[in-house]
This record gives sequence, structure tokens and C-alpha cells, in this order.
Amino acid sequence: MLKDILSISGKSGLFKLIAQAPKNIIVEHVQTKKRLPVYQTTKVSALEDIAIYTEQEEAPLFEIFKKMFSIENKAISSIEKNATNDDIKEYFGDVLPTYDKERVYVSDMKKVIQWYNILIETAILPELIEAEKKAEAEKKAESEASEETKTSAGEKKTTEPKPKKASAKNKQVAAKQPQQKTQAKKAKTTTTVRKAQ
Repeated sequence: MLKDILSISGKSGLFKLIAQAPKNIIVEHVQTKKRLPVYQTTKVSALEDIAIYTEQEEAPLFEIFKKMFSIENKAISSIEKNATNDDIKEYFGDVLPTYDKERVYVSDMKKVIQWYNILIETAILPELIEAEKKAEAEKKAESEASEETKTSAGEKKTTEPKPKKASAKNKQVAAKQPQQKTQAKKAKTTTTVRKAQ
């Protein structure tokens, strides 16, 4: 969901991927809308590829953003800009209680909060969350439709053998009747020939 939203080393804010060329990419700052080229020597990270260490496994950034979106009731982060490190740790603990306290630093938490705020202010995150919900709903509808098709196909299979047997009998009856008529005709012709003699 965040594959086209980029963080660029040495540049503040977030950028949207606009175009790719052999030696560089063209990006647009999500807030200022200013476009610029970024060359291969610059470190660029797609937000989709970023995850936060937890006690069990890594948590994708998008999942953390969705949790913040829910906690903050679709608004920007309630954490103050001049908040202490302890305040930030406490806030991040509410968002992701299982985060790895040894490998996740306050600077990482600040960056996640900053990115979240940018995505809310530019209305990118609400759009991405809505798009994901829509995609999930469509997938669920397709799955249910395919299940119904399978069920109706199964019902047809169980009812199909009966008409086949009946049609086979009908064919046999229909086949016998013409033979009887031809035999009767033969009998008539033989009798008439005998009378003529």
C-alpha cells in the first residue's frame, strides 16, 4: 500500500514516486508538490519495505499507521512536538505494545510519528486505508460468489443423473415402436401376396 511513498536520505518529509528512468527517479514532495530527480547513489526507502522490530516478528509500517489512525480517531498524532523521550516511549507502547525495546530507538519512534502526521495532513493515509478496505470487500465478495457457484454446481450434479435415466428409457421405448410398425407392415404385405396367388 505504501510502495510509492518514499523516504529519501538527507531530505526531510516524504516523497511520491512519479516516474522511473534508467539512472534516476522523479519524485514529488507530498507536502510542497515540488518535483525533483533522485539519482542511484542516494539512499531511497519505500515505506512499504520498512518494518518495526517486535518481540515476535517485524510489524509492517502500514499496520502501525492503521493502529495509530484508529487510536487517534483519524486525526494527527496527539503526542506533542516537545514531548520527552519517556512520553514518546509510552505513546509508542500504546500503539505497538510488543515493540523490541532494545532495537527500536526513540529516533525511530519520532520518525514513525512524523511520517504518520504527514500522511494524515496530506490525506494519503485515509485514502490508502479506504482502498485496502474496498479491495478486501471485493475479494470477500468474489470468494463468496465462487463458493455459491461451487455449491450450485454440486446440486446440479446430484440432480442430473435422474433425468438422464428417464431419457434413456424414453429412447428405448421410442426405438421399439418403429420396429413393431415395420413388422406389422411386413405381415400385411405377405398376406396380400398370398391372396393374389
